[in-house]
Amino acid sequence: MLTKEQIAKRIAKEVKDGFYVNLGIGIPTLVANYVPQNLNVEFQSENGILGMGPFPYEGEEDADLINAGKQTITMLPGGSFFDSAFSFGMIRSQKVDLTILGAMEVSEKGDIANWKIPGKMVKGMGGAMDLVASAENIIVAMMHVNKAGESKILRECTLPLTGVNCVKKVVTELAVLEVTPNGFKLLERAPGVSVEDIIKATEADLIIEGDIPEMQLD
Repeated sequence: MLTKEQIAKRIAKEVKDGFYVNLGIGIPTLVANYVPQNLNVEFQSENGILGMGPFPYEGEEDADLINAGKQTITMLPGGSFFDSAFSFGMIRSQKVDLTILGAMEVSEKGDIANWKIPGKMVKGMGGAMDLVASAENIIVAMMHVNKAGESKILRECTLPLTGVNCVKKVVTELAVLEVTPNGFKLLERAPGVSVEDIIKATEADLIIEGDIPEMQLD
């Protein structure tokens, strides 16, 4: 099974030259660490930042530089700062090419639940609602099962939804899944993980065509 860092490394392969990319909190924030240096990519954060770099090394943090998840970040040359209204204007006008989000659940229809667990206090949905409503390409980085070993890849989400029919692809510690009109299609499996392992860990039905290759992380 993949580590969170390896999930981020696999998703970094989905980032193309010239992309503007929004990174959600959690695993998605690690993606910036693995994008090849020869690619010209601009990372955007909804708290008003464009041009984020990888995480700072220990001892080099700047407390004034934080992302939307309140993590310290670095800035690349030419990076800029602006108010959140301008930032959400960028998101709502579809200036962001790729959005990478974490999730608690994803359904076979591409629905996503990533903001609330009933009974737990939360301050609100944050920027997730705008991101899922406006982004044309959403990739979810998440663990395949919860702490109880129950699938988070579902036929129907059980938690309050953030967005409907919006997720295009999911990368977990076990697999890469594409959301199609007919449900989840298994594209890749983690090194050492069998197709049978993925089927057992998945509540939703999977479309499996031919031999499923292992993820390439190098």
